[in-house]
Amino acid sequence: MEISVGERYRSLLKDISDLTKVDDYATWRQEESENLSSLVQNRLDDLQNPAECSKAKQLVCNLKKKCSFGCQLHHIVYCFIVAYATRRTFVLDSENWSYAAKWQNIFFPLSDTCSFSVNRTIVEWSGIDDKYAQVIFLPIIDELRNRPSYLPQNIPYDLASRLSTLHGDPIVWWIGQFLKYLIRPQAITSRQLDEVHIRRTDTIIYEAKIHKLDEYMTHVEEYYKIRQLQSDAVIIKRIYLATDDPTLFTEAKLKYPEYEIIGDEEISRTTDVLVYHNVALNGIVDDIYFLSLCDYLVCTFSSQVCRTAYEIMNTLHPDASSLYTSLDDVYYYGGQNFRLNKAVLAHESDGPDEIDLQVNDEIHVAGNHWNGYSKGTNIRTGITGLYPTFKVVPVIQSANFSLHNEQYTEF
Repeated sequence: MEISVGERYRSLLKDISDLTKVDDYATWRQEESENLSSLVQNRLDDLQNPAECSKAKQLVCNLKKKCSFGCQLHHIVYCFIVAYATRRTFVLDSENWSYAAKWQNIFFPLSDTCSFSVNRTIVEWSGIDDKYAQVIFLPIIDELRNRPSYLPQNIPYDLASRLSTLHGDPIVWWIGQFLKYLIRPQAITSRQLDEVHIRRTDTIIYEAKIHKLDEYMTHVEEYYKIRQLQSDAVIIKRIYLATDDPTLFTEAKLKYPEYEIIGDEEISRTTDVLVYHNVALNGIVDDIYFLSLCDYLVCTFSSQVCRTAYEIMNTLHPDASSLYTSLDDVYYYGGQNFRLNKAVLAHESDGPDEIDLQVNDEIHVAGNHWNGYSKGTNIRTGITGLYPTFKVVPVIQSANFSLHNEQYTEF
């Protein structure tokens, strides 16, 4: 009797998972994750609540950016990162937000002591001698001049060693920490939140090609096969389904009767409402929250919402960098400088679509084709093409966030 490749693969994953329980490694990982998160959250809290707001150096961003809520969230995170690196209190101007609601109606304010003041003299970012200005206005990341080294994909140098040991993709953890501070729901927002799900919503409208339900469920089925292998008890198969197409609930129940389908068909109809209506905002907030609570995400990283939820998910686990399947892109941060791979095995191209690699070559990553090959540009040769994904490893990129500022204190 033959044993399938899938069975061998799942058995191997189980063995790897069991290794994390050896020598209390899982316990250490949990404690280290909590310690690092507390360190960063305390730094952000200190930064955001200066003793005298009128004398504090500040960085101002507004919420006028005309894009989806997930895109707007990433704009705010970018501003917050620059504020952190320049030791400035981040002040969010949400007066002209595209949604009718105000930020403070949905989430807690970013500061208890500082708010936006129209009477202050504000200097636009130049990247040169900005440290002498008390209040700086930061443009969107695509228009940023003299781009600093500490933008994504870079993490702080002083945390890089610990994060590299703890986490499979430290930049995701780092971005997640800013979202953890930003998205602290007010009581009215908390009441509307609940479960877990797979996502299909705004990828259809904005960024990704349409993926059928069956494409998602292939990976859901694989996840539950691995779960069952790890447990002696019967696993209840459950998904939270979010979609812009209410009829998909019927399709899911007919095709997958062994699954408990959780979801709200009314939320799926909010995409018919104007994108900046508060009903749509409530729906997208629900989506992000539900996604972040998933045990496993099956989504498309071309979606801002999917990436945001994945980032938040990594604040809820010591390391959730392997708890996802993306049907299209690799993880990226919009406006990032670049993402790097480094060759650990040499490769000789086998056709015009591939590129040669030498050991230690660095590659600017363009994407993963999920078929054993990735695409990128070899920095040494300047040639762009495909290369076997298994012959490279990701490079953890770090920068000195305190180069011209007071050094952060470890605690």
